[in-house]
Amino acid sequence: MKIKKKKRTSLLYQTNVEYGDWCLNHIENCAHGCKYPCYAMMMAKRFGRIKSYDEWINPILVENSLEILDKEIPKYKDKINFVHLCFTTDPFMYKYPEVVELTLKIIKKLNENDIKITALTKGVLPEILKNFSPENEYGVTLVSLTEHFKTNYEPYAAPFEERLKSLKHLHEAGFRTWVSIEPYPTPNIDPENKIDALLDIVSFADKIVFGRMNYNPEINNFKDARRFFEECSQKVIKFCEQNNKEHHIKFGTRYFDNKNTQTLFNKK
Repeated sequence: MKIKKKKRTSLLYQTNVEYGDWCLNHIENCAHGCKYPCYAMMMAKRFGRIKSYDEWINPILVENSLEILDKEIPKYKDKINFVHLCFTTDPFMYKYPEVVELTLKIIKKLNENDIKITALTKGVLPEILKNFSPENEYGVTLVSLTEHFKTNYEPYAAPFEERLKSLKHLHEAGFRTWVSIEPYPTPNIDPENKIDALLDIVSFADKIVFGRMNYNPEINNFKDARRFFEECSQKVIKFCEQNNKEHHIKFGTRYFDNKNTQTLFNKK
């Protein structure tokens, strides 16, 4: 299906999202169609930008992104530590080569202006990224290893094996890599999912982000969900400390949280 396109007047923005700095979203909507539910989709509905799930899974490419960056980079460059791709969509949308192509052009332009990027995807990180700035940091989201969860909650995202293979390739090429284990479900949602097995399979990565699932009513049907997420958080922390890895527990996941979290990423 041919991807829709539109033009915008701005792209870069400073974000208050936890562990963020600056961000851009050069695609609207997301073809991965995650059903956790997806917070970005919920907000798009709330503010009237979409009306339905079917509309959400049809991405729209901001076709003048590079032209916008030519104007915005000189304006904001001195304020930027890094630019994250992306908080409300996916920069390496699975089976959408037009999205990947524009993402690579954007990364190249930012890097040429001495701006590092961080990227997070449920798609596949292309091998060509190894030719970009060594300061860049790449991550994949992986919250389960079960096909039950993939089918029901991440229906159109890349298979787990493909995500991990692409991340490991970049890690072995010398890039800093990370895994986002968020939104992590309770056992009544994904009975066969085990945090220990998940940590073992992502153990090559440099850092791990862990966060609980929110907005799903089934969470409230699991007895003592707070204790469950606290125990999982402790396992993540212990694993990272024992294996000399960085970690970040998302706000709201543990019993006692500190909103004043430090950035997850090295500054330029």
